[in-house]
Amino acid sequence: MTMPIPFLSRPPRVAVIRLAGVIAASRRGASLSDAALAPVIERAFRKGKPSAVALAINSPGGAPVQTALIAGRIRRLAAEKSIPVHAFVEDVAASGGYWLATAADHIWLDESSVVGSIGVISASFGFSDLLTRHGVERRVHTAGKSKSFLDPFQPEKPEDVARLKALQEPIHQSFIAQVKTRRAGRLADEDLFTGDVWVGRQAVEKGLADGIAHLVPKLKELYGEKVRMAHYGQRRGLLRRFTAEVIGDALAGVEDRALWARYGL
Repeated sequence: MTMPIPFLSRPPRVAVIRLAGVIAASRRGASLSDAALAPVIERAFRKGKPSAVALAINSPGGAPVQTALIAGRIRRLAAEKSIPVHAFVEDVAASGGYWLATAADHIWLDESSVVGSIGVISASFGFSDLLTRHGVERRVHTAGKSKSFLDPFQPEKPEDVARLKALQEPIHQSFIAQVKTRRAGRLADEDLFTGDVWVGRQAVEKGLADGIAHLVPKLKELYGEKVRMAHYGQRRGLLRRFTAEVIGDALAGVEDRALWARYGL
């Protein structure tokens, strides 16, 4: 009598990592950081010998170093385990969100997904006139002429702006290099690195993505109708969720909201 061996007929398994939120070094709210995501990404690649890893991305971007660390971790594990990676963009994968998408071998969009914004931005406020109006005298003493660089309580200085742009340029070049390397042979022959964004099929035509597809049907098409999907994402304890909702970080919330609002979300 022949006994069946169940594990020989197990369907393919795909690990699905959810990357949703603003990218930031802190662990506040639902932000994405390398420290918080490291155990999530490691488990996804190592547990159960997955046939592939899928990234469900919905991010307007954020901190460039955290973005590079997260994307670099995904690429290292993909190479180490010889596992293909697919990115599925939801509402937006812009700026750092698109950098995360390029960690995948293939990028899939919805018809209305917004992608791109391959650039670097710095935004702040100036309060020098407000202080003067209210008779407030600001006193700043530094050792090192650049220590008061871009002080929001002083009038903006042309030399500070020039210095900021000089700092942004190498970050922009790193972003461009990432996109050119990961999308080699697929990008349109035009300047895609101006910070502009594209929607759905426009982005596919530019070579920034590979096609229009949703996560579940595409994975079934690629790995069979019986494919199993194991979902991984950041977890927050009850107390952490409660304090984030009740207390929150008002300034951080405004900043995050502004990032999403740039893409109409």
